[in-house]
Amino acid sequence: MTCWLWVLSLQLLLLPAALPPAGGCPARCECSAQTRVVACPRRRLTTVPDGIPAETRLLELSRNRIRCLNPGDLAALPLLEELDLSENVIAHVEPGAFANLPRLRVLRLRGNLLKLIPPGVFTRLDNLTLLDLSENKLVILLDYTFQDLRSLRRLEVGDNDLVFISRRAFAGLLALEELTLERCNLTALSGESLGHLRGLGALRLRHLAIAALEDQNFQRLPGLLHLEIDNWPLLEEVAAGSLQGLNLTSLSVTHTNITAVPTAALRHQAHLTCLNLSHNPISTVPRGSFRDLVRLRELHLAGALLAVVEPQAFLGLRQIRLLNLSNNLLSTLEESTFHSVNTLETLRVDGNPLACDCRLLWVVQRRKTLNFDGRPPACATPAEVRGDALRSLPDSALFEYFVCRKPKIRERRLQRVTAAAGADVRFQCRAEGEPAPTVAWVTPRHRTVTTASAGRARVLPGGTLHIRDARPGDSGTYTCVASNAGGNDTYFATLSVQPEPAVNRTPGEGRNDTQVAARFPLDLTTILVSTAMGCITFLGVVLFCFLLLFVWSRGRGQHKNNFSVEYSFRKVDGPAAAAGQGGARKFNMKMI
Repeated sequence: MTCWLWVLSLQLLLLPAALPPAGGCPARCECSAQTRVVACPRRRLTTVPDGIPAETRLLELSRNRIRCLNPGDLAALPLLEELDLSENVIAHVEPGAFANLPRLRVLRLRGNLLKLIPPGVFTRLDNLTLLDLSENKLVILLDYTFQDLRSLRRLEVGDNDLVFISRRAFAGLLALEELTLERCNLTALSGESLGHLRGLGALRLRHLAIAALEDQNFQRLPGLLHLEIDNWPLLEEVAAGSLQGLNLTSLSVTHTNITAVPTAALRHQAHLTCLNLSHNPISTVPRGSFRDLVRLRELHLAGALLAVVEPQAFLGLRQIRLLNLSNNLLSTLEESTFHSVNTLETLRVDGNPLACDCRLLWVVQRRKTLNFDGRPPACATPAEVRGDALRSLPDSALFEYFVCRKPKIRERRLQRVTAAAGADVRFQCRAEGEPAPTVAWVTPRHRTVTTASAGRARVLPGGTLHIRDARPGDSGTYTCVASNAGGNDTYFATLSVQPEPAVNRTPGEGRNDTQVAARFPLDLTTILVSTAMGCITFLGVVLFCFLLLFVWSRGRGQHKNNFSVEYSFRKVDGPAAAAGQGGARKFNMKMI
């Protein structure tokens, strides 16, 4: 009995040595039993290592030399939730390679050599929420590539060699919320392929060679809230209907070649709260450019070559909190550009050649409460305060540099000009003030003419009004308005344009020369040529007739025809008749 107990004890001691430990770990990996994590990065592995614990939740195999994934490589890890295979040399994934991972939620295949995703690769990944296929060599996305990923929320396919996305490539992605397409060879967006993403909330399109946004690109994305377009060097315009049907809350169009604020495209984005148009060659913000964005809180126009912000440019922005106009060419930012500055909390105007005068007084007055985001603006002019930050200016500077001088038109003499129709007319209007005033003219028809106006009337840089090809309808009183932040001054000039003189005609000369010419289109040369041709034709016909007569007479000859005629007088009663009964009389007639 004692012997049997001793043998049984020996077997129990040797049994753990014969079985693999419950918390076993591959030789080149680091394992954590508590978190169920197995990490094998940078181990020069060419295949998935053996001996990975079956209860592993996270497996990291990044930066190795794995070339292919087969169906049985991960079959022993049914509890795996996150798999990282980034930066390997995987060129092929067999269908069903992940079929035994029903709990997998995150799959990272970034930085491999995949050129094509064959059908069936993502079979049975019902719980996958994140898939990263970026930085591969993918050329095309086939139809139904992701049809089994019904729980996928985030898809990364950027930085590939994509040239085409099939119309049904995204079919089945019912829960997708975020999609990133960047650094591809796509030249157009397919509205039909994006139309399968009915639940898409964020779309990022970066570093693409697409030249235009078409009306149907986003029409089937009613749930899209965030749209980012970045580094499209060929994009020069955002069409008016390109954002139609969207209810965006955030829109970013940066590093493109658009030269104007896309006011027409923004017209229907009433729910927009953040707008970023930075790093575009936009030089001017016209009046009312954002008037329909009543919920906008953040506006970014940094690095945009911005030189002019017109009065009431931000009209309608009742809830603006943050305004970023840094690194532009602005010399000032007047209070009149805002709907109200009382809602403004953060202002970025650093990196601009600011002129510290009365136009910036509203900023200086709020310099203690405004948030400059750690980059306070500085003065560029005048020279006495050049380089000084607005926040550090003393109160005494307010009375020395931030006082405006109302404009004053120097020459007040009334200009009366009488001009002939078609002549060029100029009215001078030179004004001075601090800061330098801007000059505009108002025509008799109440049209405002500035230096940027197009047409026959425009304002020259010195304030002179130039009217080309004057017409009688231009007659009337013109008003010059010189204005700056301190006020305005006006001046009047009158113009009288004489109509063209009427030409007197005799009663027979009342017809238009063009109508006469149209009725009698022949000139002297044509008449002479026609007459000559008629004469030649007539003479030719006459000559031809003479020739016919000559030929006929030669053919007949000069024949003489003689014939005799007997004539018998009728009988007459009486002596006369008796006397004439001597017989019938005869005479000859000759006919040629």
